[in-house]
Amino acid sequence: MDRRSFFHSATAAGLLAQSPESGRKTRLYRIDYFYYRQGTQAGRLNQFFSSQAPLLARHTRALGFFNAVFAPRLQTLMVLSGFESMDGMMSAASQVEADAGYQKAFEGLESGSEPPFDTSQRLLLAATDFSPEIVPLAEKPKSPRYFELRVYHSPTVRQLHMLHERFGGAEVHIFHRSGIHPILYADTIVGPDLPNLTYFMPFATLADREKAWDAFGADPEWVKVRADSVARGGQIVDNNNLSLWRATPYSPIQ
Repeated sequence: MDRRSFFHSATAAGLLAQSPESGRKTRLYRIDYFYYRQGTQAGRLNQFFSSQAPLLARHTRALGFFNAVFAPRLQTLMVLSGFESMDGMMSAASQVEADAGYQKAFEGLESGSEPPFDTSQRLLLAATDFSPEIVPLAEKPKSPRYFELRVYHSPTVRQLHMLHERFGGAEVHIFHRSGIHPILYADTIVGPDLPNLTYFMPFATLADREKAWDAFGADPEWVKVRADSVARGGQIVDNNNLSLWRATPYSPIQ
């Protein structure tokens, strides 16, 4: 595994290289999935990222490390990173990789009789106009929160635009009054199942999550909004995937 593979993505080079839009600080997000097997790999990955989290946090606008609770593969570590632009991401990569402490930690990660993980996957996402900035909590929660990641695939770009209109309009407000407070909405620009809208939201407990989604599903305005949406554009979401995560103890996002 090349050290630079943690940060560089050749297929995305040149995307979002322009300056950030007015009022938008974090425009580009990256999700890295590390898939490991039972044994020493999980401990090695967590030791590496725990030691390097302060360095990575200095070079990102948002940073979170999450262990899978419910996902296609339970032995998964997810890393969420936010940047102001493609240029910002590439600059951060260069600065991190030049750090002597990082280089030493990476050499330690790769030492041993087996690789530090079996495989990895990288996605690049562009924040939507209605996505908030991710702001770390002032105080760490007494117990780790659950984070739900939802990926909504639309059959066409036109229908994805209609999904944006629905989320950016009434749906976000219905979310909030139902107890659902996403910290990120983004379109995948490099990754599988395009086009899609991805959003990420915390819940204090699984019971809170269930209560919030029940309230949302029963909300009269949501019932009307969804019916109007289907009448205008058909099923603008033809499938969705969800997974549940919990932040690691060393994750800046908690």
